[in-house]
Amino acid sequence: MPKMPSKRSKPSGSSTEAQLRKHALAIFQAALAAADPYGATLAHLRPCPDFVKNLYVVGAGKAAAAMARAVEKYYGKRLCAGVIVTKYGHSKPLKKIRCLEAAHPVPDQAGIHAAQEIAELCHNATKDDLVICLISGGASALLPSPVAGITLEEKQATTQLLLACGATIHELNCVRKHLSALKGGQLAHLAYPATLETLILSDVIGDPLDVIGSGPTVPDSSTFADAWEILYKYRLTGKIPGSVRHHLEQGVNFRIPETPKPGDKVFRKLRNQLVGSNRLSLVAAQAKAKELGYKPLLLSTSLDGEASEAAKTFAAIAREVRASGNPAKAPVALLAGGETTVALSNHHGLGGRNQEMALAAAIGIEKLERVVFLAAGTDGTDGPTEAAGAFATGSTIRRAAEIEFDAHEFLVRNDSYHFFRPLDDLVITGPTGTNVMDLYLMLVG
Repeated sequence: MPKMPSKRSKPSGSSTEAQLRKHALAIFQAALAAADPYGATLAHLRPCPDFVKNLYVVGAGKAAAAMARAVEKYYGKRLCAGVIVTKYGHSKPLKKIRCLEAAHPVPDQAGIHAAQEIAELCHNATKDDLVICLISGGASALLPSPVAGITLEEKQATTQLLLACGATIHELNCVRKHLSALKGGQLAHLAYPATLETLILSDVIGDPLDVIGSGPTVPDSSTFADAWEILYKYRLTGKIPGSVRHHLEQGVNFRIPETPKPGDKVFRKLRNQLVGSNRLSLVAAQAKAKELGYKPLLLSTSLDGEASEAAKTFAAIAREVRASGNPAKAPVALLAGGETTVALSNHHGLGGRNQEMALAAAIGIEKLERVVFLAAGTDGTDGPTEAAGAFATGSTIRRAAEIEFDAHEFLVRNDSYHFFRPLDDLVITGPTGTNVMDLYLMLVG
């Protein structure tokens, strides 16, 4: 059995390694500042048209509260009322807009109640009203409204099955949209004929508006057939609840209506606008890295796939930089953004995709001097833990061995949280109020 230290050990290694950690955090903080939902929302609001009788606000997501504060600041007394829902612990004090909290990533009953309030407000809006909708990462789970015949528990079970299989956010949201009464453009259907303006903070690779938050106000490009194919791909068609299978089969066979598609009249008085994204955050991270003396190389804004495999790419490039000076001579900052996945084992470990990626990176850069890797979620959370992610350095494996921790064993168990916690290598920011996917950074000093 590994020895557990009496207290968390402090980061060791050379002063250069400690300095690299400070630089990595500074670069991450610059990325977070660029994703500030308050400022991004405020910059995209427009004066309320003269014809508008009532101005309402609805919204969902981890950044919904900060976005709502910007709306209250901009419109002041012109704002009539509103309801938003955010993740537990992410709420902020508001004046006219009710801020509710619910569970993420697996929806709960509080999310059901919030969705009902939002749906009711949209349904009661008239043709002379303006509804502003605020959508950010996490909106899909925070706005659960299962179709008739499917319970919250059955939808939760389906979500858990997809998460455990490593399904991408595109795949997860495609299935969610076809089990929901609000997603996939159906919130726009409820709000029609009111004017609807949606401000969107992207947490999805490529910023497809119909995927972010499962696109409650966006024409849906996916179909029931697509949702069924995803479940078939992961061999889940025989594992999902019977009610879910029956509903999707009904849709595949055209016995129930599809989600609203492009050209539907419900989108005639609608404007969807992207206000923030992972790319904008990475550009800010690049600038900060350059300011700190590194040559910043932006590798990708669409990194996906298995977290441990993505980590191997970063480790390989770091080794190449150290060995040959390619693709650039040190000091180098390798940057990427995206959202990886983790196919869970049966060992019931604790962690998240960023901590898992950092653990795999630690194995890949073992014994490399003056190298630091950071993987963290811009929302401040990674999996069911209080950490946003974790650090990995060339000395991580050695320090773990000192307390008889085997990194490979922890990786197999998907137990990255318990690996990094006693090493004091977790990145803990608390809720950031934003969410533009994850940021990955390798500094080669």
